[in-house]
Amino acid sequence: MEIQMHLETELCFPELPNSSCRKPTLHWSKTVLLNVGLSSISVITAALNLLIIISVSHFRQLHTPSNILLLSLAVSDFFVGFLLMPVEIFRNTACWVFGDLMCSLYIYLSGILMNASLEIIVLISVDRYVAICDPLHYPTRITVTRVKLSVCLCWFYAIFYMSLYTKDVLIKPVIIIIVLYTRVFVVAVSQARAMRSHVTAVTLERSLNQSNKSELKAARNLGVLVIVFLASICPFYFYSLVEGNVVNASSATFLIIVYFNSCLNPLIYTLFYPWIRNAVKLSITLQILKHNSSEANIL
Repeated sequence: MEIQMHLETELCFPELPNSSCRKPTLHWSKTVLLNVGLSSISVITAALNLLIIISVSHFRQLHTPSNILLLSLAVSDFFVGFLLMPVEIFRNTACWVFGDLMCSLYIYLSGILMNASLEIIVLISVDRYVAICDPLHYPTRITVTRVKLSVCLCWFYAIFYMSLYTKDVLIKPVIIIIVLYTRVFVVAVSQARAMRSHVTAVTLERSLNQSNKSELKAARNLGVLVIVFLASICPFYFYSLVEGNVVNASSATFLIIVYFNSCLNPLIYTLFYPWIRNAVKLSITLQILKHNSSEANIL
């Protein structure tokens, strides 16, 4: 009897069946600290990604295939910070009072954004694969129009497959990303060795070498983005495979790590891309409100 009463005091709604959610057990001081910390990350995530979205969308010079992919990823990350993080904070620090419908909507939206992010990372890997492994055909194969179409298809694909939710669908993009980027880095290393072993004075060849170096640098920078993304998301999927659909403190922790990746992505952009820093600076100082500011030279 005592055990039963103890269990009932831990439930948010003891009068309901045993499926009723449990009350958070953290001390109020820890709860406040957790709320403040995670809420700050949520605000920073939404703000940083909104700056990336505004900057890349506004300046015409940034309307390149690679940057459009980064823009799409920033859109997904913005909604993670603006919608998913606040809900996850509430779920872990208070009793859920919004009913099954809102809970299902949260899970559905979370799945769409995570699927879309995975698929955009696949497209980024494909973009770098073609740029490094087939650079002569890159301008004709990877165009702005094709990238925009691919991004739209990714979002439709994420929405459709979330309706048929299965972990196998999510694991396959991760495998594709790893295979493509392994190939990219193998080719990149071989090209770097070839460039070091052949020195030429021909102007055209110098130009080609400079182009190759630029593509290698771009592959390295986006490679950091991919590695950080996989490092954030893989623990959650491994845990999900082992534990199934069990929802507990551990699963919530892994999910928050996945969401935290959305805060790291814009920091990676600004760290490795000077033109992104310039664009963000102009956005923060409201220079984008000036006439013809979209045509500014920021590269």
